Amino acid sequence: MCVQPTLAQKNKMPLVFSVENTGAKFAEPEYGTADQMPDMPTLPNPFIFANGKKEAKNLEQWQQRRSEIAHLIQHYEIGTKPTVSMDDIDARMSGDTLIVDVHVNGQTLTLSTPIFYPKEGTAPYPLIIGASNNALPRKFFTDRNIAMMVFYERQVNSYSQMNRGGGAGRGSYAFDRLYPELKENGAYSEWAWGFSRLLDGLQKLGPEVTKIDMAHIGVTGCSYAGKMALFCGAFDERVALTIAQEPGGGGAASWRVSRTLGNVENLDKTDYNWFKESLKENFGEEKVNRLPHDRHELVAMCCPRALLLLGNPDYEWLCDPSMYVSANAAQRVWERFGIADRFGYSIVAGHGHCQLPEVQYPEVEAFIDKFLLGKEANTVVRIAPTDYPTKYDPKQWIKW
Repeated sequence: MCVQPTLAQKNKMPLVFSVENTGAKFAEPEYGTADQMPDMPTLPNPFIFANGKKEAKNLEQWQQRRSEIAHLIQHYEIGTKPTVSMDDIDARMSGDTLIVDVHVNGQTLTLSTPIFYPKEGTAPYPLIIGASNNALPRKFFTDRNIAMMVFYERQVNSYSQMNRGGGAGRGSYAFDRLYPELKENGAYSEWAWGFSRLLDGLQKLGPEVTKIDMAHIGVTGCSYAGKMALFCGAFDERVALTIAQEPGGGGAASWRVSRTLGNVENLDKTDYNWFKESLKENFGEEKVNRLPHDRHELVAMCCPRALLLLGNPDYEWLCDPSMYVSANAAQRVWERFGIADRFGYSIVAGHGHCQLPEVQYPEVEAFIDKFLLGKEANTVVRIAPTDYPTKYDPKQWIKW
């Protein structure tokens, strides 16, 4: 069923929020085991609540449903992203370096990163944060007087937390000193947690100290960091713009669709440093159809804020046909609320991994201009290889 938004609904759709999670007040859904879940070979309806008795039709209902999706993803896939009180955050600037101390359970974790300020323009500045990396051309930001910084995820947890290559092993990193009971977590929940603590520091200090405009913060990253950027943006509503570049399987690509493709990163063939090991145990192979959600709902968690997905079909492992299907499913959420211009995807071949080709510059620059600078720009971006709509028809997967 298609529910058309009223003009009032369109006008009340915020571009960003001043809190990490607008759904914090809502209760968690009930969780079942994999063998209790119905077999759903197509993509679950993102609007329908877990109890099947309610559908999200306005912003408040969507905030509740978004909260429910967040709980499901944490419970079944990545582990808990703990909440932190602002009373447990200390922040300061040392020159142009932001330093944030997080105090939990008698332990302290310190995050630090330099902020690269524009040489021109007027503070407070918009900010783009690289989730481990920022593979986009720097001139996109320097030419627009946008500040830049990087979230160094290793300050929270290592890339490899399963004692490979001399690593300390799962449960032995900085995050685990604060939350020893969460040693089953995958890295993406902990990285999203650390990213949010940087935003806490910026928010607590305020623009007079940081020279950063909290209403215009973006996050980006490529490859495994493209996944990280997506998780960070989806799980923190203070992010106005997320640009996930070539995130591959476990990012925007649907678990269900990816299982039907060739040599791609799917639920059985991803890096389980990043996810709860029980995800594969409970939902591996054909059991993926029992997962009560899919990646289009992780993508949709960014709504009503802005999101751009960038793909590269030259690399089969990235499973961009699956991301294409997932993107078309998630797009329905922004469309329902009359804000389809806040979501876009661009899947373009002919370039190296994490090397943005010039042909993709216009759509990336448009999203930056519109959602970090407040300028008018055409952000209705739906670009994919010409054979995708027939070869990977989203209608085969979207039955709602």
